[in-house]
Amino acid sequence: MKMIIALIKPFKLDDVKESLFEIGCQGLTVSEVRGVGRQKGHTELYRGAEYTVDFLPKIRIEIAVSDAQLERALEVIQSAAQTGGIGDGKIFVTPLEHCIRIRTGETNEQAL
Repeated sequence: MKMIIALIKPFKLDDVKESLFEIGCQGLTVSEVRGVGRQKGHTELYRGAEYTVDFLPKIRIEIAVSDAQLERALEVIQSAAQTGGIGDGKIFVTPLEHCIRIRTGETNEQAL
């Protein structure tokens, strides 16, 4: 099993969610986060004053998948989240050692 953490642009959330559900991924966790990367933020004008927005809004998606689902899930996340511009985000994959469904006590892949 693997844990996928994807940081994407907020307006791409629905596309990514629908794509993941289409390939059979059962559930995901979504958080609103802010971050800075290579683009280093941008400058905006508000009431005549210029200020720098360092931390840009992003969406953090966490999804647990079986090893068999991993490659397909990565493909659909990348495809659905990509705009071709700077700041499209990142995808991280980490091993998931153990999973338990609290309601039933199912473990590992049966709990996904």
